[in-house]
Amino acid sequence: MALFLRPPFFPLPKPISKSARMAMKSFSPSISENRKLPILLFDVMDTLVRDPFYQDVPAFFGMPMKELLETKHPTAWIEFEKGLINEMELAKKFFKDGRPFDLEGLKECMRRGYSYIDGIEALLYNLKQNNYEMHAFTNYPIWYMLIEDKLKISTYLSWTFCSCKTGKRKPVAEAYLKVLQHLGVEPASCVFIDDRMANVEAAVNAGMLKKILCDFWVFSRYPLLLQCFCQ
Repeated sequence: MALFLRPPFFPLPKPISKSARMAMKSFSPSISENRKLPILLFDVMDTLVRDPFYQDVPAFFGMPMKELLETKHPTAWIEFEKGLINEMELAKKFFKDGRPFDLEGLKECMRRGYSYIDGIEALLYNLKQNNYEMHAFTNYPIWYMLIEDKLKISTYLSWTFCSCKTGKRKPVAEAYLKVLQHLGVEPASCVFIDDRMANVEAAVNAGMLKKILCDFWVFSRYPLLLQCFCQ
């Protein structure tokens, strides 16, 4: 859940430092000799799963989106996504003025709003049948477990790279470096799929192959991904 409106243009991320690039080039090819490549790294919210924030959450609080954005704490959700605060601490500072709210009610609102984007579960099933290694690479808090409980995404991919576990959020370069260090593969052995251009550009800077997933692509043209990888 990204607690901000999406701007029409995305700023490009800062280039990866020379030291980070050196680290990315240091992986041993022998680690991946027997792995099927490329490894697929999926963003989750609004790429695989509907994000309830934009419609359901304002309705839960009984306020328009503009008012919600103006009254929420500017960094609380980001801190929650990075695992710096727990949900009780989030509840205390979610709003700037510290007003109380029904935390369990909000969680239930989110749970009800989670659903696979049309066509995505079939896509994941086909990729899984073709033995691709797939991981979630997402900016999300511990509430990813609510998604898992409802949709069982781990049937298809691993929740390996959640920002609440790694402490790093896309599009910072260190988030991508952590992924590559964990997987032990060259950057070009990964395909990163995300609906946000800033995150995709950061993946390109990290040397990953890119696939851009937008609403039209998901709803109308997702078989193209099958054609690319399910041969």
